[in-house]
Amino acid sequence: MLALQTRLLRFALAVAVGVLGLLGPLLAPSAAAVEASPPGANDWSCKPSTQHPFPVVLVNGTFEGMAKNWSTMSPYLKAQGYCIYAFDYGVTNGVPATGPIADSAKELQVFVDRVLKATRAKKVDVVGHSQGGMMPRYYLRFLGGDKKVHHLIGIAPSNHGTTSPLIPPPPFPTGAICQACVDQQVGSDFLTKLNANGDTVKGPYYTVISTIYDEVVTPYTSQALAGPSSQVTNLVIQDFCRLDVIEHDQAPNDPVVHQIVGAALNNTAGPADPGYRPTCV
Repeated sequence: MLALQTRLLRFALAVAVGVLGLLGPLLAPSAAAVEASPPGANDWSCKPSTQHPFPVVLVNGTFEGMAKNWSTMSPYLKAQGYCIYAFDYGVTNGVPATGPIADSAKELQVFVDRVLKATRAKKVDVVGHSQGGMMPRYYLRFLGGDKKVHHLIGIAPSNHGTTSPLIPPPPFPTGAICQACVDQQVGSDFLTKLNANGDTVKGPYYTVISTIYDEVVTPYTSQALAGPSSQVTNLVIQDFCRLDVIEHDQAPNDPVVHQIVGAALNNTAGPADPGYRPTCV
């Protein structure tokens, strides 16, 4: 609940900026703040190893910047020997990941091309949180990402939307302030288009990591993707560690999630191994 309250507070600030148009210079972060990388990320001289041939692109969630969202996951994966990259996208009124999701997917498209050019890799792996676990599916389906992404790992992804009130009801001009929030509501035009022809596309592997304590993307069961086990693995943290009470916002910082993501990335011949068991901490 605290995480949801924090997100709603951030949203309230964004509403104030958009509606009043008075606080932008005070609330908008500096360019340096927007572009701050999480530890271990965005070393553009990094070259993927034979053991880890796919650079990893981290995609943050709604209202989150890359530095906060990946403050522990990025250094964890870097220590495992991966080349790690992250970026901020969909910035509206200084708030990341609030713009139209279809437009954000185009930003991902450009960023992936930049990573592939710098690393000379053939494909990337993508690890995303919340919106960041769902938005790449638009890139895969409509923008040619199926040819450039090897494995998409979603942590608490909003794959089929949420029944949780990410945005306040009218009369707030929600589309102008957080179109990404509108796009992630169950039954939105965006999600209807995204999921019209199935949850997956041919080529990439998919792994979904959910928590039963998710209070943002609800119900948590809606995060799962439909597809053959050779291509899709859906995991619930509490199936491994029943005492783990991690919720939505902090899921990328959970040591159990770190282990699951690391093992999934290491399994280059498919999605996450459903038989893998992390150490519960």
